[in-house]
Amino acid sequence: MAKKVFKYRGKTLDELLAMSDEQIIQLMPSRARRTLKRGLTEQQSKLLKNIEESKASDSNKPVKTHVRDMIILPRMVGAKLAVYNGQEFTEFEVTAEMIGKYLSEYTLTRKPIKHSSPGVGATRSSLFVPIK
Repeated sequence: MAKKVFKYRGKTLDELLAMSDEQIIQLMPSRARRTLKRGLTEQQSKLLKNIEESKASDSNKPVKTHVRDMIILPRMVGAKLAVYNGQEFTEFEVTAEMIGKYLSEYTLTRKPIKHSSPGVGATRSSLFVPIK
């Protein structure tokens, strides 16, 4: 069985990398397209520059950033990033399937709640919880 080839809106990764920024913007979903048409902020353009420098130097160190509202572009694929979630930096590698999404989607800011049995003196009704 042949390996599945990645395609984003009918384009392979090599075709996406060969496109200009304006052509890539036209392929994005409406929210990302509108954001990118307004132009990148100073922090976003600095992040892109740092990513390209780290990919050129082939270092294993991830690029640390606080810019969670950056949309993942095709030229970011293969980069290692560490995105701040308010408490710590979450590290991940950008894959082709992440194109068009925001960096914040891959770094959770809240921990999932895990409920267990009630503690000592929680409420009157929890006094009679059967012991397992």
